[in-house]
Amino acid sequence: MADINGVNQNTNVFEQINTKNTQNSSAAGKSESQQTSDMFMQLMIAQLKNQSPTSPADTSDFMQQISSMSTVENIANLNVSVEKMSSSLMTSQAALQASSMVGQTAYIKTDKGVVSGEEGVKGVVSLPSSASDVRISVYDKSGTLVDRFSLGAQAAGDHDFVWQKEGTAAGEYRVVAEVEDGDTFKVAESFIGYPVNSVTLGQSGIGMTINTDAGSVSMSDVRQLGKA
Repeated sequence: MADINGVNQNTNVFEQINTKNTQNSSAAGKSESQQTSDMFMQLMIAQLKNQSPTSPADTSDFMQQISSMSTVENIANLNVSVEKMSSSLMTSQAALQASSMVGQTAYIKTDKGVVSGEEGVKGVVSLPSSASDVRISVYDKSGTLVDRFSLGAQAAGDHDFVWQKEGTAAGEYRVVAEVEDGDTFKVAESFIGYPVNSVTLGQSGIGMTINTDAGSVSMSDVRQLGKA
């Protein structure tokens, strides 16, 4: 009967522990490692309260359990510290990289080019395959063709070009790259260069947005970066 009562008593103790752990889990601001530590201590106290007086548990066993729990907790805390340090390093590295981009020329996916003073329009045409002729057509805001010039035959890959016509009024122009396809020309993928005004970092330094006079674009939409 004593054994049966002991079992019932242990059952009640563990039910109380489970209830307490549920309350602990819902408590705001309490870490998972702290909850685990509390549960461990409560289980140990329950063991001490319900051990047989005629056959007490070996003290060294308890000390070993405490040591093991302390080791696990220290490892968990170390992992958290390493993660925080890694996140901080990533943010710092991203900030350094972002600062080095400011002032450089970012070639972004747009056909809008801006003429300012004596500065021309820099661009890149990207060819998936070779072309017998590549030409650049420039239109003003009204859609009127103001200039057109040929880059000649080009191999597959990226090719730089600059449009700068003497006497051209400052303002916004539409710059279109085209490749010869039989008797016609088809629009090719092109990118226009803009100075990087600033860079916006994402959370924890992950992800960047390039801010230019043409707008803000994701780093994934930048074809290449070059000197201004």
